[in-house]
Amino acid sequence: MLRTIRLGSRASTLALTQTELVLSALQARHPEQAFEVRRISTHGDQVLDRSLTAIGGKGVFVREIEEALLAGEIDLAVHSFKDLPTVQPEGLVVGAVTERADPRDVLAAGPGVALAGLPAGARVGTSSRRRAVQLRSMRPDLAVADIRGNVETRLRKLDGGQYDAIILAAAGLARLGLLGRATQIFDPKVFLPAPGQGALALELRAADAEVAALLAPLDHAPTRAAVAAERALLAGLGGGCDLPIGAYAWLEAGQLALRALSADEAGHIASGEAYGSPDDPCALGRQLAMALLQPGGAR
Repeated sequence: MLRTIRLGSRASTLALTQTELVLSALQARHPEQAFEVRRISTHGDQVLDRSLTAIGGKGVFVREIEEALLAGEIDLAVHSFKDLPTVQPEGLVVGAVTERADPRDVLAAGPGVALAGLPAGARVGTSSRRRAVQLRSMRPDLAVADIRGNVETRLRKLDGGQYDAIILAAAGLARLGLLGRATQIFDPKVFLPAPGQGALALELRAADAEVAALLAPLDHAPTRAAVAAERALLAGLGGGCDLPIGAYAWLEAGQLALRALSADEAGHIASGEAYGSPDDPCALGRQLAMALLQPGGAR
């Protein structure tokens, strides 16, 4: 008898939808293998009355899932890659990175209303400091306010008039069939997404060769390279400290391009771009991080 492979997921509709996508891909490639999904409540899902920074920043949506993986309660964890800290617990590895969905951020507002059409003082909701910094740089006259909850909850708050607009990830909306709620889709080279946004990280125990073999066909090399560059930059800038950091890597004429920004508490932005070999994406990320940490950027 083949063992049943247990996939661990957050319990939100979006997280379960993403996990079902992975499950379907695994079942298509391994029809003889049994799988099941286990829902795990994380600290970030449980505490909704405080900002992400206040409750721990990076890791609040993955810690309990990784603990279950280390304890042998699950065999595979499905994460939104942007939620995964750059330093993993000892004994865990990312076994596959799925092909990236739309990495862009979107504005959801009133029908046909783009960012330029929002009136001065309009209340825009986001729980991301990265998004807040970029919004303030583009429209300093807006009132950027914290918002928590899953995608559906945030849209209900928008529809209920608590916010004039909110910022969301295009990939999440698309996976839920809600991309039609977007009233503006931002250029990812201008409004930089979170490192890894749109990609899923499939995490497993490093010693589990059986699960590693099952995951191998799901790994998408171009996405893995792009996300590796983004996350190397994040690590180089100390991204575990919940700095507002945006990064986007893409293939261009055989090279890997990387654009990034970081900001200090006062909202001063350091930004830059670099090109390198897709065969060594981490070196590219470290190179751009070093450039951003030069005098001025190190603030």
